[in-house]
Amino acid sequence: QVQLVESGGGLVQAGGSLRLSCEASGRTFSSYIMGWFRQAPGKEREFVGTISRSGASTYYADSVKGRFTISRGAAKNTVYLQMNSLKPEDTAIYYCAADLTGVGISILDRQYDAWGQGTQVTVSS
Repeated sequence: QVQLVESGGGLVQAGGSLRLSCEASGRTFSSYIMGWFRQAPGKEREFVGTISRSGASTYYADSVKGRFTISRGAAKNTVYLQMNSLKPEDTAIYYCAADLTGVGISILDRQYDAWGQGTQVTVSS
């Protein structure tokens, strides 16, 4: 079983930056496809971005492309979401997720097997 813990959320002004971290523990004998999702109040959860097992491939939602960057830490079971040029519409609870069996990248939430508890990001105008 894999446990995921996010950190780094908070309140930031529009145009600012935040870096979210997600650390996996438990069954960590290999790295996983990792993804970030978010859910704003009253809205469905949406895909933000994903990174392959090796870290060589990433894919982002159009709404964050060019502003957000996903990367892996030196210990491959840590993943980061660097968020720059934040907008009020980025306000949401951000979740990291792990796809334990997939190949390449995963953009659908049903592909993910483990989820973190979420961290709140609030962007003020």
